[in-house]
Amino acid sequence: MTAQAGDSGTAATSARTATPEPLYGGRATRRVTVRDIAAAKARGERWPMLTAYDALTARVFDDAGIPVLLVGDSAGMVVYGHDTTIPVTVDDLLPLTAAVVRGTRRAMVVADLPFGSYQGSPEAALAAATRFLKEAGAHAVKLEGGHRVLRQVEDLVAAGIPVMAHLGLTPQSVNAFGGYRVQGRGEDGERLLHDAKVLQAAGAFAVVLECVPESLAARVTQALTIPTIGIGAGPHCDAQVLVWQDMAGLSPRTARFVKKYADLAAVLSDAATAFARDVSSGAFPDEEHSYR
Repeated sequence: MTAQAGDSGTAATSARTATPEPLYGGRATRRVTVRDIAAAKARGERWPMLTAYDALTARVFDDAGIPVLLVGDSAGMVVYGHDTTIPVTVDDLLPLTAAVVRGTRRAMVVADLPFGSYQGSPEAALAAATRFLKEAGAHAVKLEGGHRVLRQVEDLVAAGIPVMAHLGLTPQSVNAFGGYRVQGRGEDGERLLHDAKVLQAAGAFAVVLECVPESLAARVTQALTIPTIGIGAGPHCDAQVLVWQDMAGLSPRTARFVKKYADLAAVLSDAATAFARDVSSGAFPDEEHSYR
């Protein structure tokens, strides 16, 4: 009995002292959690995040080791064809989120709370976020804004819902900003830094910084114990996120901060052209692709 207890204690000690699995590229033995993300910040580990809107691409990114996938309200443009994120509804994003969850085994799936679903009150935010967790299986939600959504963040966290914050260029406020412009210059930078600190105090587990000067993003990253996730915020953030269609060269127009890692638009165009040519000439379907 004593030997068994000693062996158990040794195993527990070994588990605690084992080298932690990296956030990016780790094995798909369980879902990534907010604790894993906090540990990566403590280790100084940088990690990638991508958007996803369907099961097949989500599975590709999950297999590639991407630890966090965002079902963004950017679906308004890349899925639904709108000019902005504003028309997107909770009902638009719920089936996309559920598909991404079903297509993954390891990645944490974060669902965007769309415009109008949380700004009105903490009660509205809780109702919307609860639907994403209960109906779609999301593991966390993201919302935009600083001090004005502080109560929402506090109430969601108190209810056990992990919250990712979003500061800087918040696309749902594009009409108030007068367009997609860099945010956080001058005194606005001090307000953004203050907002980041109060969001952290409210319980947010990470904060997206979009389209802010890299020097400001560096200050925020250094000031926070939670990770910063940059998109157009320079190299000093703890993580980086891109819309996957921008990253893969599928979007017709992209922002300056986007690096294209493939030309998927050309690949798909070539494939569609080759298919059409074979059908027109009668080369497809041939014997190999027909039943006998």
